[in-house]
Amino acid sequence: MEPFIPLIAALAAYLIGSLSFAVLVSRAMGLGDPRSYGSGNPGATNVLRSGNKGAAVLTLVLDALKGFLPVWAVAAFGGHWGLGEGTAALVGVAAFLGHLWPVFFEFKGGKGVATAAGVLMGLNPWLGVGTLVTWLMIAYFFRYSSLAALISALFAPFYQLLIWGPGPTAIAAGVMGLLLIWRHSANIQKLLNGTESKLGQKSGSTPPPASPRHGAKR
Repeated sequence: MEPFIPLIAALAAYLIGSLSFAVLVSRAMGLGDPRSYGSGNPGATNVLRSGNKGAAVLTLVLDALKGFLPVWAVAAFGGHWGLGEGTAALVGVAAFLGHLWPVFFEFKGGKGVATAAGVLMGLNPWLGVGTLVTWLMIAYFFRYSSLAALISALFAPFYQLLIWGPGPTAIAAGVMGLLLIWRHSANIQKLLNGTESKLGQKSGSTPPPASPRHGAKR
């Protein structure tokens, strides 16, 4: 295997991850820039605060797909180039980093929950399902998206280690988990203070009126 092939694959995954679908979907649907209201986070949860559930669901699906597809592509086509689990984990983390620091959007991205879920689903579908179920259970009972994300981020690498053992997937889950917790530091403080907004609840500034003239945040 040529040593530069995994690096090229990781770069491609990073560029795919840099597509901020919260912003792109909002623009296409004539909504306000999600970086200008609520938490200011370009992610599905904040898009939901616009009141447009369809935009939020579409953002969620596309953010997950941009994590899943690069990993799937390595698994499906990488064997010819000698690419294995290590490269799949590398491209998954690269796509996740693209979401956090998107080159196309001034390196100001989201928190990466949906993208991380897509990566895990591509690396180990059962791990992805287990992590998703964990998120859904916490979100259902407590109604805090951030709390569900934090607990899922903590549990995912331990699920992998305890059930399937150590390896590149466990490392990728651990790296993404630590970054997710770090990106949620403000949410952790709000949870401790009792000021964190619940799922579907508007927080902070209200969304600006929908307008086709809304573009990137200036």
